[in-house]
Amino acid sequence: MMRFDDNKRRGHALKHSIKAHCTMILLLCLCVVPTAVAILQPSIRTVTAGPLQISSLGCGTWSWGNRFLWGYNPDQDEELYQSYKVVRDAGVSLFDTADSYGTLDLNGRSEILLGEFERRYLKERSWLAPPSRPQQVATKLAPYPWRITAQSFVNAAEASLGRLQQDRLAICQVHWSTANYQPLQERALWDGLRQIYEKDLCHAVGVSNYGPRQLQKIVNALEGVPLATAQIQYSLLTYQTARYMNGICDELGIRVIAYSPLCLGLLTCRYNLDNLPPFPRQQLFRELLPSAQGLLSTLEAVADEYQKTPAQIAINWALCKGTVPIPGCRTVSQAKSTIEATQFRLKQDAVEELDRMALSVKKPMVQNVFQTQ
Repeated sequence: MMRFDDNKRRGHALKHSIKAHCTMILLLCLCVVPTAVAILQPSIRTVTAGPLQISSLGCGTWSWGNRFLWGYNPDQDEELYQSYKVVRDAGVSLFDTADSYGTLDLNGRSEILLGEFERRYLKERSWLAPPSRPQQVATKLAPYPWRITAQSFVNAAEASLGRLQQDRLAICQVHWSTANYQPLQERALWDGLRQIYEKDLCHAVGVSNYGPRQLQKIVNALEGVPLATAQIQYSLLTYQTARYMNGICDELGIRVIAYSPLCLGLLTCRYNLDNLPPFPRQQLFRELLPSAQGLLSTLEAVADEYQKTPAQIAINWALCKGTVPIPGCRTVSQAKSTIEATQFRLKQDAVEELDRMALSVKKPMVQNVFQTQ
């Protein structure tokens, strides 16, 4: 009889223990699930780009594979991936790349990494809900001298998709215009861009390094094909010329993509004539810094007022101009800082003061050699 009572007591104790554990698990779920949901909510809003919705901030991948300018080596890939995770978790979906990104044997490396990173990202978070926004790759196809037919451009797009291991690009872009030196080639490439869209290899098309006049020409030539974006060098140090793209793009329903919004790092305010970056940026900064001092001082003053970094102010200024900036993110700290640049908005008086100083710079950043009017 006593043994029966002991077993009964043990049974009750086990039952209460199970109830207690269940209650604890339930309480943990109630605490953890809202936190997980909060983490999954993107902090980056979306904007229209032609027929597309893209993230209001993008990520440029020029440095991924570039040994010459950015000192890339494959040992950096894990840090690049961790940076990629930071911006993806924040809601960045637009990633700008090009089939020419990479040095020599690393040509196309940027596209390869973008494909690998997204597949790894989706696998690692498979226990969570899918990302609220799919990755959107905007690749630029270079008008190399040997790409003289429409089919050669189609072949280039298919090669990019092969490196990405994807079926469709979000945006297929012409990397630069050949109007200044080989106008007949450009017509063939425009035909190729049309065929890429008609073959369902991309959702929309875009251009890079096109000025207002040439932009209007391609819009007319591609009638019926959605031209979503026009990418130009757009920063406080290129504003004197870049500002003319805003009006024409607004009129045509095209989104301006701002590449090099930090002007190769000069607008971080980390450099001076006694502290220059390595070659080849060294000589360029030596030429630009003297006449940029007024702008840089204002940038630092605004940064102090808003308790942000100069880089965050420069990126936020580009956002205030209605562009989608695509700064590079090579480290986790860069990625986090870039995301923070979207979590506030400059007041109009700060934007106007930065505009005024930008327009007063006597030696602005040189334009891309392929930039057209």
